[in-house]
Amino acid sequence: MLKPDLQQQLETTLEEIQSNGLLKEERLITGPQAASVQVNDSDASSGKPDGQPDVEVLNFCANNYLGLANHSDLIAAAKNAIDAFGYGMSSVRFICGTQTIHRQLEQKLATWLGYDDAILYAACFDANGGLFEPLLSAEDAIVSDALNHASIIDGIRLCKAQRFRFANGDMSDLRAQLQAAKSAGARNIMIATDGVFSMDGYLAKLPEICDLADQFEAMIMVDDCHATGFLGAGGRGTAELLGCQGRIDILTSTLGKAMGGAMGGFTCGSQQVIDLLRQRSRPYLFSNSLAPPLAGASIEAIELVSSPEGDRLRNQLFANASQFRAGLTAAGFVVPEGQHPIIPVMLGDAELAQQMSAELFQRGVYAVGFFFPVVPNGTARIRTQMSAAHSSEQVDTAIAAFTDVGKRLGVI
Repeated sequence: MLKPDLQQQLETTLEEIQSNGLLKEERLITGPQAASVQVNDSDASSGKPDGQPDVEVLNFCANNYLGLANHSDLIAAAKNAIDAFGYGMSSVRFICGTQTIHRQLEQKLATWLGYDDAILYAACFDANGGLFEPLLSAEDAIVSDALNHASIIDGIRLCKAQRFRFANGDMSDLRAQLQAAKSAGARNIMIATDGVFSMDGYLAKLPEICDLADQFEAMIMVDDCHATGFLGAGGRGTAELLGCQGRIDILTSTLGKAMGGAMGGFTCGSQQVIDLLRQRSRPYLFSNSLAPPLAGASIEAIELVSSPEGDRLRNQLFANASQFRAGLTAAGFVVPEGQHPIIPVMLGDAELAQQMSAELFQRGVYAVGFFFPVVPNGTARIRTQMSAAHSSEQVDTAIAAFTDVGKRLGVI
């Protein structure tokens, strides 16, 4: 049992979270991830349904960009991998946990994305958490975008390198921080950035970042989780889209979004980088290897996104994003410009974001409110995400629901 004083502290903190309109609740999905999902909404916070029937809602909040989360080819590949390799390895890789299917996936990722080699992790959070400390020391420096993902921030905190931060997408500030790192005597400098900033759908200014890296002899690390599989030719990501492929030293990304939506992350880089991570990256050394069905389905996902079918899915995804963005803008919502299928509807107030999310759900549209600490105070929003699995009619249905609820709440 917890000490009574600590118990009371935790209860007080939870009450404050709720009273400030910042409580996050989880809905119970009773079937597969898809463009529409079955949800038991009777008691989502406690996980104890009370017998209420499921409701079907359009899902506009998943990272299921290409609609592969329930794709029959990936499901078949996962089943085949279970038959061939079993359910799990019960071990970390360097002891007795590597199978041929793991190396096959790593080599396929590296070849597809243009690197010497790749290393698998349980999630990209682990890939980022285990990246910086093995490669950089107190003699080195990391220059990080202010809006980088939490996993990059946490990974940098675990590293002894000097830390510098530049304002999001501000190339003048990046230059100033690179100069500061040089002046501080840094032996090696690494620029760390998201390829796509997940709360807004903004793309990093990779061409300018690459040019500055060349000037200051810095390395570049990019987390491309919200791009791998659907941005750029062949789904090869932000660097390919922006003409920077071959200029990014280290790439981290996920298998848990566009690439099938399960889990698993990876890091791509030079052979020396990957070899050292295998020796010293703690999340890799102390976590089980990926389950064989995840590896098998991910291999199939690479084949699919690299094929003409992948091109078709990407075209549908961006058509849906364009349709939705135009519809919301015409209705009067504040929607940042862009092309990415992350489309935030800016509201400002956390309680308003939660209220709007709840009313959209009652209208059959599942879209979640985001607020502090996920985004800065005063920038609460409904973050929507398009999928290639959505039909044009479903996108129109969502636009109509947003418009009706937005007018009722005085947002538009």
